[in-house]
Amino acid sequence: MGILRWDARPTPAVTGSTRTVLVAAFGGWNDGGEAASSAMGVLWEQWSAKRIAHIPAGDFVDFTMTRPTMEVINGVPGEISWPDSELGWSSPTPSLSIVLLRAPEPEFRWGSYCEEVIRAAEELGASTLITLGAILSDVPHTRPAPVFCTAHEDHILDAVALPRSNYDGPVGVPSVLAQQAHARGLESLGLWAAVPAYASNMPSTKGMLALLDVLERILSVDIDTTEFATAADNYTSYLDEVVAEDPDTADYVSQLEQAYDRADEMVLGSTADLALEVENFLRDL
Repeated sequence: MGILRWDARPTPAVTGSTRTVLVAAFGGWNDGGEAASSAMGVLWEQWSAKRIAHIPAGDFVDFTMTRPTMEVINGVPGEISWPDSELGWSSPTPSLSIVLLRAPEPEFRWGSYCEEVIRAAEELGASTLITLGAILSDVPHTRPAPVFCTAHEDHILDAVALPRSNYDGPVGVPSVLAQQAHARGLESLGLWAAVPAYASNMPSTKGMLALLDVLERILSVDIDTTEFATAADNYTSYLDEVVAEDPDTADYVSQLEQAYDRADEMVLGSTADLALEVENFLRDL
């Protein structure tokens, strides 16, 4: 018996769509500017996803790193909310069913955790995995967030027509999940929004919108993002004001804009020291 717990397993009639896709997003290290988790929240709400299963946090999460939460009202403690992984079910179109996975990145037993997720996806008939992530990078806040892709199959990379990621370094659980899904015969695609490293302490509405726009195109579904236009404008305006207060920061952002506009190859972390200085400057405001 697995660790995953079913809350309301869909019936065969419900899962009879032409295509079923698992879309996953994890908070934490893989979620720069909270872009991926914010995008996942929009999907749950707009598609009226129903929770069908969960993976209890106890075997996978370090509660000193990802703490449970509780609301206290007028001195009375409420129920403790544990950081479980949640799987939701939605059918945004008659021919498409979506399994949504939202979760904190587990600290322990990634292999076993991913096995639970993939087993559930297989039971629900999913043939494709799409992971959403966001990375802190040398990109300007004044431009749309670029989205890079990763996949094990060339035909998927060709079909999505996105810049392909070039990277050599540490990975998070989305990469492990994709690797195991590929080994089990599922097609997998990773979508990574690049968000400004110098504004890492701010939620990146632009990163969230970029992920949703790409997902909308790939899945041929409607995702209404009009309500977030003002938030994206406010994000840009606020950072414009902050950056203008420091000449070094303004010069750095100008360099990023020029590189972006030239469509030069973005080498992640190539100006990490300067980005750290700018990040510290913004945090001190």
